[in-house]
Amino acid sequence: MTVERVGVSFEPELLDRFDVLIKAKGYTNRSEAIRDLVRKSLIESEVEGEKGDVIGTLTIVYDHEAPNVTNRLLHLQHHHHSEISSTTHVHVDEQTCLEVLVVRGRGEEIRELADNIRAVKGVKHGELVLTKAIL
Repeated sequence: MTVERVGVSFEPELLDRFDVLIKAKGYTNRSEAIRDLVRKSLIESEVEGEKGDVIGTLTIVYDHEAPNVTNRLLHLQHHHHSEISSTTHVHVDEQTCLEVLVVRGRGEEIRELADNIRAVKGVKHGELVLTKAIL
């Protein structure tokens, strides 16, 4: 593989903090850490406005004792069955549940599904993480 060398300037404090971070994450050199950051930024930028196929997860935490929350979530999931590949349900405590939905489909449809689920009364938190379906 061919690589191009580039120069990057850092303030000393920023470089010190970066070195601590990359060591904690197990990088053996700054170049690989910077390449990973660039790749991540490029994918996030491309996925942000992506109208094509994306794949990812929607993680939600909700109060299963909130009125109708379980029924509303199940209804939304069944309505979007073609975008949901699988789900995992965890009982956090007697009142709180965590679900992870593996999602795949058109970017705008997945974001709409995530917005609709996060808007359900009783859902405390929802986090959508997407990447391009084909990298």
